[in-house]
Amino acid sequence: MKTTFKYLSILFLCTLLGACALKEDAAELYHQESPLHADITMPDAFSGSDPIKVELTQDKKIVTDADFVHVEIWKNDGTFHAGMEEAENAGDGVYTFHKELKEDGLYYIKVHAGNNGSTIMPTKPFAVGELSKADVEALNDQAPAESGDHSQHH
Repeated sequence: MKTTFKYLSILFLCTLLGACALKEDAAELYHQESPLHADITMPDAFSGSDPIKVELTQDKKIVTDADFVHVEIWKNDGTFHAGMEEAENAGDGVYTFHKELKEDGLYYIKVHAGNNGSTIMPTKPFAVGELSKADVEALNDQAPAESGDHSQHH
């Protein structure tokens, strides 16, 4: 009787473990993220009259109506910080933003964009006029010195 019970127990455990086998398509049952990408294009000679352009793509397709696209600009030395402002939808996946910057120096632009559950915040440095020695050093270090509190939520 003990041997029969022993064999039945082993058979039951093998059956139970066999039922726990991983399905081949298990990964497809989970949410597949499709990351959002932003291409930030600055005007050649920044004067503020030409727009800053942000082109959004997701799954290699243009994003014509993003959930949100906000732009934030600050100066490297901390003397200027423009809070987040909404970019204008120019169509065909291009979002534009105008900002007049009168002082020469190194600036940073951060785009806050979201679409279909994917949120990105790329940051890009750009120059207005002539750069100081400190600006060139900061640019070479690639360490954006953000000023102020950037803990705003969407």
